[in-house]
Amino acid sequence: MRSARVYDEVSDDDGTRVLVDRVWPRGMRKEDPRVGHWLKDVAPSTELRKWYGHEEEKKAEFAKRYRAELKEEPAASALADLRDLAEEGPVTLVTATKDLKLSQVPVLLQMVGK
Repeated sequence: MRSARVYDEVSDDDGTRVLVDRVWPRGMRKEDPRVGHWLKDVAPSTELRKWYGHEEEKKAEFAKRYRAELKEEPAASALADLRDLAEEGPVTLVTATKDLKLSQVPVLLQMVGK
């Protein structure tokens, strides 16, 4: 499993691209191939996302709170769907976040275990 920005061009080795943001990325059409599947329920809640603000000093606490959210519905079902996709073949998690290291993607990669 890998990660990329949703604005990056599709690569031959991307496999299934999965948008893991709660909000649709600016300037993207629904049929844009860079998006792939949209699993918005696996994304952090709006409240958590706004609190975090991608601030480096909040990263550890964000990860802890986000893991807790992923254990509750509907996020737990969306995470199970993501795991199922990963079992079927290569998956690339995509996000509109500018800095992938400060996004939810590292937590998801850890939770999926691929």
